[in-house]
Amino acid sequence: MTRLVDPVLLRTLAAVVRSRSFSRAAEQLGLGQSTVSQHVQRLEAQLGHRLVARDTHSVALTPEGETVLGFARTVLDAHERLERALAGGPVRGKVRFGASEDFVQSRLSDVLRDFREAYPSVDLELSVALTGFLNDALARGELDLVLGKRHVGETQGVLVRRDRLVWVGLPTALPERGEPVALASFPAPSITRAIALAALTQEGRAFRVTCTCASLSGLRAAALAGVGVMAQPRSLIPDGLQELAHPDLPRLADIEFVLSGPGLHREPSRALAHEILNADIWD
Repeated sequence: MTRLVDPVLLRTLAAVVRSRSFSRAAEQLGLGQSTVSQHVQRLEAQLGHRLVARDTHSVALTPEGETVLGFARTVLDAHERLERALAGGPVRGKVRFGASEDFVQSRLSDVLRDFREAYPSVDLELSVALTGFLNDALARGELDLVLGKRHVGETQGVLVRRDRLVWVGLPTALPERGEPVALASFPAPSITRAIALAALTQEGRAFRVTCTCASLSGLRAAALAGVGVMAQPRSLIPDGLQELAHPDLPRLADIEFVLSGPGLHREPSRALAHEILNADIWD
């Protein structure tokens, strides 16, 4: 594939799959949406297979697209490592990395393990907090790179992917008829808290915050005890909890995961950003 296909086209395909949208892939890559479409069409024409199934609501890979994506990740990773090798030896230094609680308690450990194996000479300084606090630390120059969340429509950071916020918990925590919704939530300025409270208020649903905790493990424990329901990205539902549907639980807005900070453009943080953007955990 390295002889047949321009890595730029493979990078575009990977971005479309990661963001599940041509427009969001264009934002992530700094390209026009028409250019992203042209890249995918050129790749499909060159390989002789339809790779992406498109409709008005979603973007999904065909079986051939799944196969190509696996090779694409290998090729892009090889190109990234070659660029670094030609730039002057192994990547060294320290990354001051901030991540929101959701990621640390779920998928991020896999990425950090792979990063450590690929870049053993890089030291990692990890900070875990709500996105708002991490962005404040970023503004003070205390962090190089932040993996956090933003509301749909905001523009700061590089888009990693979009996900649905859903209600999660145990069925026993669902409200009885006429009873307020019991909510377990991160404290302000949590984005998921703000979206959940706004949705309940807009629908006129009575609610009470029965548990507030800055730790996802603490909220999970509360939800497992039936203390209340939580708002959580669908891809990051904690073990033991399930997505819930109930007339008193309004639909929640989408949320976007983003990478931010000066480390996007300099080593060694750029290497970690590359690992996050191309990790299999976002499938």
